[in-house]
Amino acid sequence: MRLILSILISLFLCSGFAQSEAQVYNYGLSRISPYDVHWDSLKVNQQVDSIITIGIKQKAFPGAQLLVAWKGEIIFHKAFGFHTYDSLQQLALNDIYDLASVTKILGPLPALMKLYEKGKINLDVPFSTYWKPWRKEKNKKDLTLREILAHQAGLVPYIVFVKQVLKNGSFKSRYIRTAPTSRFNREVYQNLYANEKLRRKMFRIISRSPVSDEKKYRYSGLTFLLFPKMIESIAGVSYEYYLKKHFYYPLGALSLGFKPIDKSFPNAIIPTEIDTFYRKTLVKGWVHDENASLLGGVSGNAGLFGTARDVALMMQLYLNKGRFGNKQILRKNTLETFTAIQFPENENRRGLGFDKPLLNNNELSLEEAYPAPQASPESFGHSGFTGTFAWADPEYQLVYVFLSNRVYPSREHRKLYELNIRTSLQQIFYKAISGPAIQE
Repeated sequence: MRLILSILISLFLCSGFAQSEAQVYNYGLSRISPYDVHWDSLKVNQQVDSIITIGIKQKAFPGAQLLVAWKGEIIFHKAFGFHTYDSLQQLALNDIYDLASVTKILGPLPALMKLYEKGKINLDVPFSTYWKPWRKEKNKKDLTLREILAHQAGLVPYIVFVKQVLKNGSFKSRYIRTAPTSRFNREVYQNLYANEKLRRKMFRIISRSPVSDEKKYRYSGLTFLLFPKMIESIAGVSYEYYLKKHFYYPLGALSLGFKPIDKSFPNAIIPTEIDTFYRKTLVKGWVHDENASLLGGVSGNAGLFGTARDVALMMQLYLNKGRFGNKQILRKNTLETFTAIQFPENENRRGLGFDKPLLNNNELSLEEAYPAPQASPESFGHSGFTGTFAWADPEYQLVYVFLSNRVYPSREHRKLYELNIRTSLQQIFYKAISGPAIQE
């Protein structure tokens, strides 16, 4: 089965996957003209163009892409600007982006949902049931998967593991080498190879990290570094293969995957940051996140790449309560469980893995809200550090995908947040589909 799957994917890619806009929409979501939606298309386009043009001029990003689907049909999909500020390569609808933390809800989360509905994991038993090293850690042995996925466990938000491999700006030879050997066989970047000792050290540091005694919302991506290994041990196949078999391939979302630099995509891959600390070059086709990079680019916290259309396909699957075409890929009650707020009594807005609107979001102004103030309490999604965002709203039947490389040339560029671009754009479409001009 694995061989057949690989051959089919290869044939599909070699046939010129995503070479044109027409091919982009061959699978899953159909595209209709905005004029067929009976809204003020001119006004919507003017508002979107204005916000994104300001973003480009203010150097929030060199370019961005926006896809909006309503009731299972793409009603808006446009690319703006260029790959970089030199304006040499214009953005295309089928460009591939580093999705950053959107990986969390499109990578490990669907795999965990599938294992959950198969009875392979239980949300309310200790995570140490599935991750043995934590059985010896007093502060972690009783933490449940529900607490962890809802960011209610008190774990440390982030650990900068790249500090473990650098000394005075040079790589420690016991962890990283510039040529592959039998022991240094995990490629973490071009001409950089890590050994298994580094992965073990990273996992050991996570196991020994502190845990807050105060049980309240505290975002942490640490366990998402562990999830792929845990998923593999339970499923009995590789993490990436499990995702392709159960999700990406059935949906036709074949751009979704890790380490696109190793794949023969005809699509252009958007660059991210000019890394002056670790890789000392422009990062393109390799995961931007350093922790995911040290794990070989295949992780649960980051590392997933994909097109806007393929991100939208996964979000539409979630919006459809696990149904795609005539297939029930995930059970309805699984999606309802994972997208529900888990600890509202602790003022924690999060679902299981999914982000949710602020608890009083509809009472807030556009500047204060997250996401758009009109987003329903049932809506869910996730944002990504590189400037990505994916959101689904069951009440409005709306899927919203925004992709950019706001970290080019540096992560210090924060205009995307300061200008409130993603939320402002999202609100335009809520108003457009709920306004008086809209017709069924």
